[in-house]
This record gives sequence, structure tokens and C-alpha cells, in this order.
Amino acid sequence: MFLFNSCRTVNKVVKRIAQAGTKMGSSYSRSYSPNSGQPKNNTESRGTISSTESSSQYVESVVCKVNDLNENEMKVFDIGEEGKVLLVKQKGEFSAVGTKCTHYGAPLVSGALGDGRVRCPWHGACFNLKTGDIEDFPGFDSLPCYQVTVSQKGEVKVRAKISDLKSNKRIKDMGMVSPCNESSVVIVGGGPSGATCAETLRSEGFKGRITLVAKENYLPYDRIKVSKIGTATDIEKLQARSQEYYQNANIEILKGVEATKVNTESKTVELSNGSKLSFNSLYLATGCKPRVPDIPGINLKNIYTVRNFEDSVNILKTLGTEKDKEVVILGLSFIGLESASSCVSKAKSMTVVGKDTFPLGQIFGKEIGQSLLKLFEDNGVKFYFETTITKCNGDNGIIKSVELANGTTLPADMLILGVGSTFYTDFLKDSNIALESNGSVNVNDKLETNIKNIYAGGDIAFAPVFALENKQMAIGHVGLAQYHGLIAAKNILKKETPLRTVPYFWTMLFGKSIRYAGCGKSSDFQIEGDVAALKFVIFFFNESDKVISVASCMRDPVVSQFAELLYQGKSLYKNDLKGDPFAWTTSIN
Repeated sequence: MFLFNSCRTVNKVVKRIAQAGTKMGSSYSRSYSPNSGQPKNNTESRGTISSTESSSQYVESVVCKVNDLNENEMKVFDIGEEGKVLLVKQKGEFSAVGTKCTHYGAPLVSGALGDGRVRCPWHGACFNLKTGDIEDFPGFDSLPCYQVTVSQKGEVKVRAKISDLKSNKRIKDMGMVSPCNESSVVIVGGGPSGATCAETLRSEGFKGRITLVAKENYLPYDRIKVSKIGTATDIEKLQARSQEYYQNANIEILKGVEATKVNTESKTVELSNGSKLSFNSLYLATGCKPRVPDIPGINLKNIYTVRNFEDSVNILKTLGTEKDKEVVILGLSFIGLESASSCVSKAKSMTVVGKDTFPLGQIFGKEIGQSLLKLFEDNGVKFYFETTITKCNGDNGIIKSVELANGTTLPADMLILGVGSTFYTDFLKDSNIALESNGSVNVNDKLETNIKNIYAGGDIAFAPVFALENKQMAIGHVGLAQYHGLIAAKNILKKETPLRTVPYFWTMLFGKSIRYAGCGKSSDFQIEGDVAALKFVIFFFNESDKVISVASCMRDPVVSQFAELLYQGKSLYKNDLKGDPFAWTTSIN
């Protein structure tokens, strides 16, 4: 974090009470830049989500001099004694926004500065510098955006609402949501994609009916923590929004209900509770279901998949507190390894079984796989590679051991499955909506299916990927699912917005964060850094020596910088890495 100490000599703080007619800095403020004038007056009554305070407390302070920031530089400054702001100088102009990513609180000053936006160094969320709006995900909230003025003396002054400095978050104003017009959007899927679509529809001005169909008995929540067993014990703390929020936004959530059929001719969705919903537009975001291998004994008790909140809670309950359970995990994927990492301290023993030769070997290669293997073994995790489970044995209906294809039998009081997933799209098979052979939904660059006004996103969408020259892929990850929700909402509203997808993944294993941006099958790679110490950057090349993806551990923000490079439509080749392999990072802003 950068703090410009000399600015304290010019920190003449002026506090004053401002009338609430100005929406700048409000927790529910609309999207606009406070540095380009106030938004036009809206003669309509504000929606129930809007805050109507009689007065609001602001702080105004000179934070630095014009020359204290270079072009394309970010710094954090104190604003009086009330908090801090992230000040950015780009194209000769100053912008001031919140200092931390609204997802998990990463310091944005350490992120990747792009053209008019900043990307989180941890998980790739992006925020517009002029409005603070979240433009790529994960996360639900935008940043507060503060007013900046420059005096004739060259002093940079920032004005901010004190409550915004403390919260560092801003929820977009839903506008006037009542009375509704007769149009209706049905969203099938209560995950982050469906939730983001619903919020975006409202914040972009949709005044019709919004109904979100959720299979689980919960409001939309943070699924990321499900595989981090033990961190997801209170569903209310995981939920993205409160029930009051959805009520005020006039978004109807149907919990514990599934879609059983879509009739594209009558424009109706049939539900598991026997009711029907009519729609003008439909967004399908039903996600994936964990794959369960067809082996003897798979229906014994204490065998779990890792997909939803209930899975996490049940695993934690079965583990107990006595550290007396012998746990086996099937799968060397992110889910399996994250589960092993978070559960090993709670178990008597932890063994991971998989067909690969190293942890995440198919993704990161042998060298990184060897380092990850050592990391896991140092933390008490055992592995059986190049094999799988062929049978589960039980006693009184409860699993007690598993048999492997190599002839080994392992004691198992619990089995956790992490062997991929299939799509929740069986209910679409007779709908005339075009499906791929694997069950994913074929969509165009607006996320629209072959049926007009029916859209699909998230895990189930076989959609164009901008970072891969718009080749279609189905990619399952929360950040992309939310981005699809945003794009679908804008296109439902006929605000023609094509996808500009840049996949961004991450995992946390024993305190080591591995990040990955890009996609595609690689034919070669180049490693920079210390692999044994898990402090590295990997560049993955295709057959043309083009860098198609970058992974890193303890080398932030290089993956976010590469993601921003891809988003801007720029390319990087092996020859560009000669000399200084990171010289390209200066070309993104």
C-alpha cells in the first residue's frame, strides 16, 4: 500500500453536513461519475431501495498534489481521519474509488490497472474508475466513487460520504420498481448467475415482474466457500442479499422449487410444485450437478458430493470434532484438493485417489504438480495416483472401506466425490431449445438460444469465449456465471451487449493461492520463478507460440494483468517474453 505522507501538511479537512438531494456516495447511488457533473434530476419517485436521509455527513480533504501521482499510477491516501481512498491518475484525470475489492477485500492498489478500470489481484473482479460499478466478477457490490477536484494551486481534493468510507461498498439503486408493467422475466436458477441477472435487470431500469426459481431452500449465496469445509456454517452470512432486499427490489424468489418443463410456444415454465409461470423473456442458469460414479456401494451413508451448502454442513457434521474419521477423496480436481486441504486437520487420516499422476497435473504440468504433492504430503495428505475406486464396502448401511482398481483397500469412514459434473438441463430435452450432446445449451454472443427471448448462462452455457477467439465452450466458474448474468440482463433489455469473456480461476490450498486466466489446450509452457517454493508464473502456449493462459502462485497481480490484456483484445507471444518476461504488463493501461 502506498501512503503519501507529505500530503498531511496540506490535509486541511473540512467536514460539513450536506443535504441529501445529492446522491453521490449513497449506499444505493445510481451509476454515474461524480467527476462529470451530477445526474439529471429524475421526476419519478425513487424506488423503495433508495435511501432518503434528511442529511448526510461528508468529509472533504486535500489528499495530495497533482504531481504526487504519475500517469497510470494508483495510490491510497488518507482522507482526513475518516478513512482512505484509492486515487488513480489516467489520461491526465483523477478518479477516486473505494480501496478494497467488494468480494473478499483484496487491496485494489495491488491490482491490475487497465483502461478506465481496475482489476482485483486475487480473483479478477473489475471496477469502473469513473463510476465504481462492478463490470466483471465475482462479487455483488460496486465500489463507492468519490468526487475529485483539482485547485488552481494543483491540490487534489476528494469529497466522500463518511459511511461509504467505512463500508467500502455500494449497492446499485434499483430505481422505481413499483408499480410494475405487464412484462415478465423468469429466471430459472438461484445461484450467482441468476441473482446477478435479477439485480442487473432492476438496476438497468426494468419495471416488469421478475421471478427467480431456486431449487435450494435458500436465497442466492456464496458457493465458493462450500468446498472450504468449515467456513460455510451460517447460511445467512453466505447469502448475497437479505430477503428484505429482494422484497424492496420487487424480485420474487421461489425457494425449494425446480423447473420441470419449458414450453417455448406458450412461453411457460412448469414447476415441481404444480404451478406454471408465464414469461416474455426467460433466463436459464441451472448450473451443474456433481457426477456420481456408478460403482457398487455408492449409495452407502457418509458418501458426499461437494456442490451446495447442505453438502458442506453434512461433511462437517460427519467429521465431528474428535479427529477420528478416516477420509477418502476421489478426484484430483480443484474440488477434491480444496476439500482435502480444508478437512485434513479435522480427520484421523486423509487420502486422495485419482487417475492423474500429480495433483492438478493435467492443468499445471509435472513440475508444479510435484511441488503441490510435497505441499499436501507435508500437511499429512496421502495419495494414490493412476487408479480409481471400484467398490465401496459398508456395515449397517454406512461406508467402511473402498477398493481401488490397483487392488488396494483403504479404510473409509467418509468418502467425498470430486469427479466432475453434469448439467441440470434434463428438463429442456423436449423444449426445442438447442442442446449439445453433453447437455449444455448452445447460445450466441448475446447468450440467446435458438429460441428468441430465451437466454442461458453460467455453467450450462455453451457460449463464445472472447479470449479464445470466440470459440464456444461451457466453463463452470462463479465469476463467469455472474458475468453471464450481467450480459443476459442487458440483452433481455435489448441493450445489445456481446460477451467479452476472459475466464479467471483460482484455488486456495494450505494458504497458497493459485490463480489462472485464459483457456485452451496448451502445447508448451514457460516457468518463471521458484517452483519448489510455489512462487512462480507459468505461461502456456498454443502451437503458434501464442500465450493462451497464465497461472501464478504468490506473484500477484500478473494473472490479473494478463486477464486485462486478453480483455483488451491484445496478444502475447513467446518471443515477447525474451529479455524481460513481464515487460508486456505496461501495455494494459
